[in-house]
Amino acid sequence: MAIRVSVLGASGYTGGELVRLLSGHPQVELVHLTASQHEGRALGSVFPNLRGVVDRVLEPAELGRIGRDSDVVFLALPHGMALRAAPELLAAGARVVDLGADFRLKDPAAYARCYRQEHTAPELLGEAVYGLTELYRSRVRAARLVANPGCYPTAAVLALAPLVQAGLVAGAVVVDAKSGVSGAGRSPSSGTHFGEVNENVKPYNVGVHRHQPEMEQALAETGAAVSVLFVPHLIPMTRGILATCYAPLARSLSAEEALGLYREAYGGEAFVRVLEDELPQTKATYGSNFCDVTVRVDPERGLAVAVAALDNLVKGGAGQAVQNLNVMFGLPETTGLWAPALFP
Repeated sequence: MAIRVSVLGASGYTGGELVRLLSGHPQVELVHLTASQHEGRALGSVFPNLRGVVDRVLEPAELGRIGRDSDVVFLALPHGMALRAAPELLAAGARVVDLGADFRLKDPAAYARCYRQEHTAPELLGEAVYGLTELYRSRVRAARLVANPGCYPTAAVLALAPLVQAGLVAGAVVVDAKSGVSGAGRSPSSGTHFGEVNENVKPYNVGVHRHQPEMEQALAETGAAVSVLFVPHLIPMTRGILATCYAPLARSLSAEEALGLYREAYGGEAFVRVLEDELPQTKATYGSNFCDVTVRVDPERGLAVAVAALDNLVKGGAGQAVQNLNVMFGLPETTGLWAPALFP
């Protein structure tokens, strides 16, 4: 029997990517697709790549009906909107995967600081499961509400987790990450205009980015509290994240021992590839659900340099959400996702 799936916010980049992936999932039936800005339009007119593949009209978000009709509802909405939608959908009997930020941070006060609004559904924070599948798989399996991680935290946490789990990080970590422009969403702004992004690389929100506390929370849950300084950069490409993380080591560590930690942590993972002789690059993950990771050691300075590359819209968003769907419904995690990246 097919899993009945609905997507709220199907006209954004992440929502459109989610529909693209779900349209090829052999166990999924798409039931409702909504997008308030484009209500009444055919999805193929909003995303021309889906024309003839998903010929559906975007409908109003009638939460009670959608919840009753769906086994799981994906929320690809701006922050704040899932605070109202998730409780209604859960009450109607659906499970929920929120691709936004509303249920990632466990502390409602931290949410208020980061997103400048009150958290109006704090009663759900205790049961919301952080959906970084490789680290929280057992919790995701039984969850009613999954908080899909942010794209930057997915890269940084997968890069650093083996070191943190081994108790090898002995001070503040610097996460230096670059993202393609699609990470800013589909709504136009001067900062993501072609004329400003092209032939330009710029940092932004240094030390105050909303994803910094999310990284610290997720890493702390893997083994120990870690202080993170996050420095994001916008670069002139459409998709991709490259995170280079500098971690002071608690003791001397050989290069082979460090790589051994990563092989052990991710050896059984379908979508995390540990590179040994090469370094991660965004092009190798473009359009796929893979995350490439590796680690190098600088013994003179007592530093580990952990690197991860992924597609921010797939493993950093929609693909990871589908991976969580597969876990929640007892399917192989690769279902609907097992495809190589586009190259070149």
